[in-house]
Amino acid sequence: MSTRREVLALASGAALAATVPAGTAAAAASRDGAGWTATWAAVPTTIPPGAPTVLEDRTVRHVVHVSAGGEQVRVRLTNEFGEQPLAVGEVRVARRAGDGASTATVPGTDRRVTFGGRAATTIPAGAPLVSDPVRLHVPAGTELTVSIYLPRRTPVTTLAAFAYQDNVIAAGNVTAARTVTPTAVLAQNLFLSGVSVAGRAAGAVVALGDSITNGANTVANLNHRWPDLLARRLRDARRDRGVVNLGVSGNRLLRDPNPPAGSGAEAYAAFFGHSALRRFDRDVVAQPGARFLIVLLGVNDLGHPGTAAPADEVVTADDLIGGHRQLIARAHQAGLLAYGATILPFKGDTLGFWSEANERKRATLNRWVRTGGEYDAAIDFDAAVRDRTDILRLDPAYDSGDHLHPNDAGMAALAAAVPLRLL
Repeated sequence: MSTRREVLALASGAALAATVPAGTAAAAASRDGAGWTATWAAVPTTIPPGAPTVLEDRTVRHVVHVSAGGEQVRVRLTNEFGEQPLAVGEVRVARRAGDGASTATVPGTDRRVTFGGRAATTIPAGAPLVSDPVRLHVPAGTELTVSIYLPRRTPVTTLAAFAYQDNVIAAGNVTAARTVTPTAVLAQNLFLSGVSVAGRAAGAVVALGDSITNGANTVANLNHRWPDLLARRLRDARRDRGVVNLGVSGNRLLRDPNPPAGSGAEAYAAFFGHSALRRFDRDVVAQPGARFLIVLLGVNDLGHPGTAAPADEVVTADDLIGGHRQLIARAHQAGLLAYGATILPFKGDTLGFWSEANERKRATLNRWVRTGGEYDAAIDFDAAVRDRTDILRLDPAYDSGDHLHPNDAGMAALAAAVPLRLL
């Protein structure tokens, strides 16, 4: 059973397929009866040092906002940072009723999810697990609930710490219940990293980034992250595309996390995830139906671990360009079109990232993204949200208050800056 302290530890999170050869893809579609497209994703990370929260005889109900719709669904569970097998008693998926923080389900839409034909399963340590296809009509732009029952003593070691959506924990196996009584509310995704659909969608857009892509400082439960708003634009334009958010708060392009000492972020560094170079194959290439990649990365490489960094932690503009070149090469090997996004302005930020030296590096990297011709196209996020009277700063209308992260209006401006002709 979970203790009050352990539940509070979970709740604290609130504070804070690739394109493949045609023959292979055709064979996979033939076996499943459909092609698969990623419609929602979350990046799994490990947890900070210390005793993990433990759940037992508990149901975790997630709310996920799908981008593309379909007639069949698959879920991807994850035990990728677990050190012992993960016992799953039952998983069910349904269409979500209501909006905002609602976790109720639409009557008649609840479906059992199986794995190799079985309702209960065990996921080996260090591995993901993809479900069997589930027949369920899923309209584009709506929400699903994914309910996972954990019957045994389960350390929570694999999660996505910043969901910007209220999920819940409930006592017992209530995976099939239309409504549940929460014992805890958490803004994290536990043991769930993906949902894919089979239907009309013709490929997925993968957004690879940091907290700005993840949705930091947006209003929770409204799906105002820029990839969500881009998905809405695509639906309005009648373009059947999945859009998946692979942003991780605190994430860096070149190295694993190392936040500045005294920043208050040290305790959460494990939530910031592996570097983009390290996680690329797992998080990008493995997305079903991935066709397009949008990269917004580099500001945390400049800002972590601060302006007083040791010499081996200081990155140059050439280092960042080299990292982006690696992403381009690996995306092209996987058959994806790769688009680079310019880094947003952050002069005066409250996190201590900005310096004249970091500004020069940002300018060099952005110039290379815009004019280097190595990405398949450039997306100018910098120009979309900078202050016209001081182009080194965020426009006040788009500033969440820390002069680094856009607010909800800023997220809309980023989504509007993506040319739909690229997708």
